[in-house]
Amino acid sequence: MNITVLGAGKSGIAAALLAHRKGNRVFLSEYQSLEYHRPAAAKLDSVGIDYEFGGHSERTLLHTDIIITSPGIPPHAPIIQQAEQAGIPIISELEYGCTFLENPIIAVTGTNGKTTTTTLIAFILNYAGKKSVAAGNIGTPVSELVDTIDPNTIIVVETSSYQLDRTQSFHPHIAIILNITPDHLAYHGTFENYTKAKFFITKNQTANDLLILNADDSAVAAYPHQSAAQVQYFSMSPMQQGGYKKDRTLCIKNTIQHKEEMIMVFDEMRLPGDHNAQNALAAALAVRAFEVSNEDIRESLMKFSGVEHRLEFVRTLHSIDFINDSKATNVNAAWYALSSYQKPIVWIAGGRGDNNHYSSLDELVHNNVHCIICIGEEKDAIFNHYSAMVRCIRADSLEHAVQLGLQNANPHSIVLFSPACKSFDMFLNYEHRGEVFKQAVMALQEN
Repeated sequence: MNITVLGAGKSGIAAALLAHRKGNRVFLSEYQSLEYHRPAAAKLDSVGIDYEFGGHSERTLLHTDIIITSPGIPPHAPIIQQAEQAGIPIISELEYGCTFLENPIIAVTGTNGKTTTTTLIAFILNYAGKKSVAAGNIGTPVSELVDTIDPNTIIVVETSSYQLDRTQSFHPHIAIILNITPDHLAYHGTFENYTKAKFFITKNQTANDLLILNADDSAVAAYPHQSAAQVQYFSMSPMQQGGYKKDRTLCIKNTIQHKEEMIMVFDEMRLPGDHNAQNALAAALAVRAFEVSNEDIRESLMKFSGVEHRLEFVRTLHSIDFINDSKATNVNAAWYALSSYQKPIVWIAGGRGDNNHYSSLDELVHNNVHCIICIGEEKDAIFNHYSAMVRCIRADSLEHAVQLGLQNANPHSIVLFSPACKSFDMFLNYEHRGEVFKQAVMALQEN
């Protein structure tokens, strides 16, 4: 079979190498120039995969039976439109990799919380003695696992709307939709299309599978899905069945006996914030399907400290905590961060906007924030929105913002870097942005 792979990022390279191992004729096409992808080109050269960089030529679609596209290439890209007009099937790396796997799969999607919940589920499973690995949009492409992973290992896959939008036969045994708020609309066109892509996670599930949904999220709970799977809900309020928060405890009530079981006292969780209680409830429902005990769930939640760049504690200096939340690439993610702390906050925010509307944060800012440091392309928009409400300062760089954060923070307060924006105005990605923040924080002097 002739396979064209679009994109030379992690997923593209993994798909190309897998397709080559399976005996296909592979051609990889990347829009960016070679200087950005020399390590990737070296991997392709090492196995003899043909490629082009710096644009998609006529060769991209020539004699191609199927296209494997990288997540970041939008439907309106000319090369995608040309392929569709030519009737060439287009799938994601997630779809391609999973066709070669027989492992149990737990798939997690949602606008926010995907990485934390994916990592948490794998953490609990491994703590309970089950073999598990986190993969997908979290960093390790599924295609890398093919031919190397034990068939009994449970794969927990973080799935983005980009990946799900190009799936046909993807079939997770457990699917989780955490929440859906407007995001990536430049890619999907409309919120309806974005929501539909998220629900592709369940389209191939059967009555033997499980779909876990957020009962408190209107876009999730009200979506008219036609899933064949068993459905369980989680909520921050008591329910007749599922996982929920009752007073200060996390509980599960099963669908058969309707017996309420207390998992733990919420305050015993190591991760802060109600949103992490939701993530924990979703994770608990998922691992219970693999017969993990409540005790193992509780002990795991007491030990799990989170993921890098998501409410990540960096340092305490002069009784001021510095928190890295670079993964907050949209307004809703910043809402969760701003609601997670009781201490006064100096908020560092900004970057590249995606039709951002900040009014949903107004009450939190009024109650919790005593200074905002504005950065990036959105710094004027943030400054103009909040300058009448709270002290706002424009910064020339992230390093400058960190220095201003220290200068404007009181003892026993928090300097919270939760951008509410994409990173691409100044950084390669949110990981790069978070690393720069942490380096700037660690460079601050004691005196």
